[in-house]
Amino acid sequence: QVELVESGGGLVQSGGSLGLSCTTSGRSFRRYVLGWFRQAPGKEREFVAAINPQGDSTHYGDSVKGRFTVSRDNAKNTMALDMNILKPEDTAVYYCAASSTPLLYSGHVKDSSYEYWGRGTQVTVSS
Repeated sequence: QVELVESGGGLVQSGGSLGLSCTTSGRSFRRYVLGWFRQAPGKEREFVAAINPQGDSTHYGDSVKGRFTVSRDNAKNTMALDMNILKPEDTAVYYCAASSTPLLYSGHVKDSSYEYWGRGTQVTVSS
């Protein structure tokens, strides 16, 4: 079983930066692909970023590419999402997720590829 807890959400002005963290429990953490998704009110959940178990391969959604950076620290069982040049359209609840598939592949843009989910943290970007 893997438990995921997000933190770091809040209110930030357009153009600003914010960092999110995902802390996990479970001995198999370092074997999992980890991902970030977000969901805005009235919209479907959207892929944001994913990182492979070793932390040396990442993938980003088109809407955040070049502005967001995902990283992980397996020694601390944490994953981070550094968000820069934030826009009002980045406003959403952000979720971290874990997939027991050990290799990062194109399917990890789908939320159905992840077995474990956190409860989410709200990010609000004001214009």
